[in-house]
Amino acid sequence: MSKADIIVGIQWGDEGKGKIVDKLAQEYDVVCRSQGGHNAGHTIWVNGVRYALHLVPSGILNPEAVNIIGNGVVVNPESIIKEMVQFDNLEGRIYISDKAHLNLPYHSLIDIAREKLKGDEAIGTTGKGIGPAYSDKINRVGHRVDELLNPKQLCANIEKYFKQNEAIFKALDLEVPTMSEVEAQINEYNENLAPFITNTTNMVWAALDENKKVLLEGAQGTLLDIDHGTYPFVTSSSTVSAGACTGLGLNPKDIGTITGIVKAYTTRVGNGPVPTEDFTDAGETMADVGKEVGTTTGRGRRCGWFDAVAVKYASRLNGCDQLSLMKLDVLDGFETIKICTAYEIDGEIIDYVPSNLDNVKPIYEDIKGWDSVVGCRDYNELPKTAKEYVARIEELTNTKVGIISTSPEREDTIIR
Repeated sequence: MSKADIIVGIQWGDEGKGKIVDKLAQEYDVVCRSQGGHNAGHTIWVNGVRYALHLVPSGILNPEAVNIIGNGVVVNPESIIKEMVQFDNLEGRIYISDKAHLNLPYHSLIDIAREKLKGDEAIGTTGKGIGPAYSDKINRVGHRVDELLNPKQLCANIEKYFKQNEAIFKALDLEVPTMSEVEAQINEYNENLAPFITNTTNMVWAALDENKKVLLEGAQGTLLDIDHGTYPFVTSSSTVSAGACTGLGLNPKDIGTITGIVKAYTTRVGNGPVPTEDFTDAGETMADVGKEVGTTTGRGRRCGWFDAVAVKYASRLNGCDQLSLMKLDVLDGFETIKICTAYEIDGEIIDYVPSNLDNVKPIYEDIKGWDSVVGCRDYNELPKTAKEYVARIEELTNTKVGIISTSPEREDTIIR
């Protein structure tokens, strides 16, 4: 019986998981998505062609891999149908858990309305309805993917939901779709997705029993985890490695190697604390060179220096066997590179992540920069100072850097 390997984001999402999953997926038989929804975006570059994925697992670019969307995902039918259209011959290559929950158009309307009411205290969600979909799941009033197989009953259940929440919708000044619109949507979803709906838990178990190579990928990053992230500025699901188990029906004994994905610097989309955010020209340079615009939202990402305190915390939380250091090339040309080694809070120096990051100030040390790492595919090709930067990250996070990305291209990747 084989083990399932995990790819997990270690910062606030957007770490470059898509490229690494795509790179590694060439060696795997099954690639599974465990949580999140179409608020996540994986950008993959192959031979100069850009692919933006939101719900479809990154293994889709391996024609031999089976791709599974697990029960922990909230599935927006419109989004996944649009994604699937860009790929040929998907029969037998992609499956959706019958236990995953539906993220329907009215969830997005609720999401946007609630954010608007919060004004300056808005969380900065993508407005994709992820929070309301997960809320309905926890409140036991949600609708699962298998209900698409009986459109008439699902429509009746949605109509009942609308009536039960009529007062809430009125308070939100929200106009939900008419039932005729809902029926048309559900019938379209049924027609396009019914052949792909199945019990994916049994599929993953069977794959492991047959010694197939299985790779699990999540969405967002550890610091957006509903329990362990920078609450309340977090997502609505468990983004850590343990969440991959519940999101696919696995147990901890099923897990093999855990790889944490980190950028060589720090980024975040939306509101919430970022201790190392840089408001000088350096932060702007990172944003420009790194093309730091959200795959899903189109919003600019906030940029700053590498936070080794946060990465050490996230690596321990996930049980990372190794880190994959992404976008090292974005730091090319900096004379000096800063790395956060500790925090100062209320006059005290600490080397751990407190439960509340408000008023935390980063303590930096400087590392000499380098000219260029672009296109390096062997560790020995890296400039001496770039190797020193990697070594310092390993020392501060207590985790080996096993993979290094030196450009957006799939092959420009160092495997140590």
